[in-house]
Amino acid sequence: MAKSPAKPPTAKAKPAASTKPAAKPARSGAPNALQTPLKPSPQLAVIVGAGPIPRGEVVSKVWSYIKEKNLQNPANKREILADAALRPIFGTDKVTMFEMNKHLAKHLS
Repeated sequence: MAKSPAKPPTAKAKPAASTKPAAKPARSGAPNALQTPLKPSPQLAVIVGAGPIPRGEVVSKVWSYIKEKNLQNPANKREILADAALRPIFGTDKVTMFEMNKHLAKHLS
């Protein structure tokens, strides 16, 4: 059998262009909604302090308070049982963790 002539090496095909959109350039200096300091209401200030505080820190401090006071329902950890300090903020005796941010937003300006 005769050998076939050697084929010249072929250039590898370039991968198709990515279909991902180009990354947005980072904004400098402009804080996003979670970083903008807001003033808490007097009821919320009992838990997080009276000075302006970013929304993300408010949520973090409220969760710390909830865990410190053991206010999660033991039967359903998604429920938060309000104590005397949280009742004016939530307006009820218990809320779910998903409703909590809605109630906190009413106390930030």
